[in-house]
Amino acid sequence: MTEQRIAKLLQLAPQNQLDAIAIMPGPNMQYFSGLHFHLSERPTVALFPVKGQPALICPAFEATKTQRSPIAWQLFTYVDGQDPLEAFQAACRALQLDRSRLGLEAYKMRVLELRLFEKAAAAITCEAADHLIEQLRLIKDADEIAQMRRAVAITEQALDEVLKVVRVGMTEHAVANELTLALLRGGAEALAFDPLIQSGPNTALPHVSASERVIQAGEVLLLDFGITIDGYNSDITRTFVVGQPPSAEFKKIYETVKQANAAGRATAKPGVTGQDVDRAARKVIVEAGYGQYFTHRTGHGLGLEGHEPPYMVEGNVVPLEVGNTFTVEPGIYVPGLGGVRIEDDMVITDNGAESLTTYDRELRVIG
Repeated sequence: MTEQRIAKLLQLAPQNQLDAIAIMPGPNMQYFSGLHFHLSERPTVALFPVKGQPALICPAFEATKTQRSPIAWQLFTYVDGQDPLEAFQAACRALQLDRSRLGLEAYKMRVLELRLFEKAAAAITCEAADHLIEQLRLIKDADEIAQMRRAVAITEQALDEVLKVVRVGMTEHAVANELTLALLRGGAEALAFDPLIQSGPNTALPHVSASERVIQAGEVLLLDFGITIDGYNSDITRTFVVGQPPSAEFKKIYETVKQANAAGRATAKPGVTGQDVDRAARKVIVEAGYGQYFTHRTGHGLGLEGHEPPYMVEGNVVPLEVGNTFTVEPGIYVPGLGGVRIEDDMVITDNGAESLTTYDRELRVIG
């Protein structure tokens, strides 16, 4: 699979006048090589030349990681604590990068690596290649979707478990801790992000970290969280009421968000755009009189990163394709009353779209 991905990338490179592409530690390195490195003070870069064998520049003590990769790497290492410039120079000579055009990750590469390449290769020109990588990662294959299904299953099971222990008088932090334990016990390799556990007036803000605030009877409780499995993310939000039934106004808000979520999911299919999905969800909220309280886009792409293309937002007119994965998460946030968000993870299929998340969307009183 990695070899097929590299082949596709190297078909795109010359079409964009690039001689090689440099990949940094993180999601893209995992995608193209299967290697897991973290970004640190020790430069590590994978190089994929249009002609020739891929190269990896890394600290010498990390070189054995390449045994886990199906790629036959040219290795260029440096001793920990020494200047890595010689390793960069050797790699650039081997790949004949003098006077070449090098594609790089503009959102990921640091000045550190950029300057090393500029010193290592004469008259090298560095160009952003993020758009080429995005083209490939936008379409998830069956294995990628299977990993996301596993992540979603663990996420939803953990939500069931934590709702059994939530009660009036708990703090947001306590709920976050219980949820984290349930996720890890259930098989999560890592959390996708720190869980957003918000109660009462805190729910009127779309993103607020858990605090020591004590949950009161009749208050809203919003949980937004996810995990990673083999690097692939889940991301779900559900909103509840704790201890006693909510007000009529809150019920109306909740029902509006639920309908907006359903409209966004129903609109998603091959050929429609992220803008279409956003407009469908937003139309429901605007017509209910809460348009000013829906303050963010309807969704974001999901995969090896928690936020990646495609985005469900006004202005995105790129048609959705089979294999695109993303969230649909409309919300209403009313200061002084509270907020509601319902978020699902979607995949575009031949016949429309499937919601990978299936957790109950009806309003529930818990605790």
